[in-house]
Amino acid sequence: MEIIRANLNHLDAVAVLFDQYRQFYEQEPALEACKAFLQKRITNEDSIIFIAINEEGIVVGFTQLYPSFCSVELKPILYLYDLFVASSSRRAGFAKALMQRASDYAKELKVDRLTLETAIDNIPAQALYESIGYGRDNEFFTYHFEIE
Repeated sequence: MEIIRANLNHLDAVAVLFDQYRQFYEQEPALEACKAFLQKRITNEDSIIFIAINEEGIVVGFTQLYPSFCSVELKPILYLYDLFVASSSRRAGFAKALMQRASDYAKELKVDRLTLETAIDNIPAQALYESIGYGRDNEFFTYHFEIE
């Protein structure tokens, strides 16, 4: 297993997984749009994407981090926005390794914390996050305002 930062050479492989990730969250397949989105993120360096590569050299998972700030604490933070492992490679430690790499990267940047959200019914992900020390937020609700 290898965890590395993705670059444009990995775009095709990551886009396939990113499209599958979006479909998990009930979005329509959109491989070309996913590819374009990720290409902009990598080119503009406005997100950090780490990929998991199995022993055969196949990209089987990814996580995407977005830098931000906490105004209240006056500190930089990272949002761990996406985490996905191909169904055929789950329960083999790839997700945990990606989470560890994200944590190491946060320490390298000296950010205050990693923040993430997951679906209420995504029990396997919640179990992973809690097993490695993430605490569930019981103080704040998340609200969204759709811009039409």
